Amino acid sequence: MRLRLTILIGILIGLVTAWATGAGGGDWPQILGPSRDGHAAADEKLAAAWPAGGPPVAWSREVGSGYAGIVVAAGRAYLFHRLADRELVEAFDAATGQPLWKDDGHPTAFRPQVGGGDGPLCTPVVAGDRAIVFGASGTLACLDAATGRRLWTRQTHRDFAAPEGYFGAGATPLVAGGRVIVNVGGAKQEAGLVAFDLASGETVWTAVADAASYSAPVAVDVGGRPHVLALTRLACVLVDTADGTVRWQFRFGQRGPTVNAATPVVFPAGQLLVTAAYGIGSVSARFDAAGATPVWEGIDSLASQYCTPLVVGGQLYAIDGRDDLPPAAIKCLDPTTGRVLWTTRDVGYGTLVEADGKIIVTQTDGELVLVQPDPTGLKVLARCQPFGRDLTGNLRALPAVAAGRLYLRDDRRLICLDVGP
Repeated sequence: MRLRLTILIGILIGLVTAWATGAGGGDWPQILGPSRDGHAAADEKLAAAWPAGGPPVAWSREVGSGYAGIVVAAGRAYLFHRLADRELVEAFDAATGQPLWKDDGHPTAFRPQVGGGDGPLCTPVVAGDRAIVFGASGTLACLDAATGRRLWTRQTHRDFAAPEGYFGAGATPLVAGGRVIVNVGGAKQEAGLVAFDLASGETVWTAVADAASYSAPVAVDVGGRPHVLALTRLACVLVDTADGTVRWQFRFGQRGPTVNAATPVVFPAGQLLVTAAYGIGSVSARFDAAGATPVWEGIDSLASQYCTPLVVGGQLYAIDGRDDLPPAAIKCLDPTTGRVLWTTRDVGYGTLVEADGKIIVTQTDGELVLVQPDPTGLKVLARCQPFGRDLTGNLRALPAVAAGRLYLRDDRRLICLDVGP
């Protein structure tokens, strides 16, 4: 009898916990989700449609400046922003929005060279019990993810003589193989890419003599060894994660007022895609440890300013064009050939994420669009304006989807929407 009662209590606690934290789904611990490819956890569930007024707001919080996206891990939502003259991290209960901790942060006097805001751009990365943030002036910090205690800090721009760039440091770091790999763009020690030890913050290796981009590097297995695929200011490069050996690089980008900002996309069977606007276009190439061979390239198929394309159901979905030079268009392409299957301007510039077989488009103008992927044409399931007339600035910060919740921030507020079934 006592055993049965214990089991019943355990089941009831589990049901209450599931109700309180959302239905299913996993974490969103870094930029573009668990695998850094725009996809939510495989067990994430979304509602098939939204109410007329949009998904209900579960909670909201005031925020400081910056375009760093929210991440969610182990029931905590992490916000990296600027308040007054400090960049700092705050953690909230992901389900309720209750504050858990706020770190003291680090000082900043950053001002952008060209437009934009003065806050951090890089989304935090939570890896196990560590949280990594990379500030606009190149301050790299590692925190205890549970308490916010700072474990180590590096001044990357000072240490490696890196310029701040147009908008400040903007390439979210990658944690892989016990390393924190950062697109530093340093002029000293060929420090285009730098790997720091996750435990200590010590420099492990530096690689490539190139300035930084605004593109987040990705982890990829090549020939049975872990590698980093990254876009620098003017090149696409493959580097061994363990020792920084450069396997190959090819030119991508051009000098002048341009940026590489979209994250590289890796297709099955060893094919990659990099894309940029400003007359640069796209390159899709088959690659291995020995080199990369273009399969298709050019500006006509796709040229996206900073939206990372998304592979769903064997098709490639992407926003073509620039945020600052509308109109943009959403496109569906064959990723193996670059052939455009359809294109429409019914969706504006923004970011794309996938969950439960659906695509959520977060437009920078504040509109959310729920799309059913379809190679024959755009299938809109729902639209809404979650910030309504209270939108401040834009929605350039990347969203997060976890446990039936969608996390968004504009220039003033962080909101958590209930998008579960």
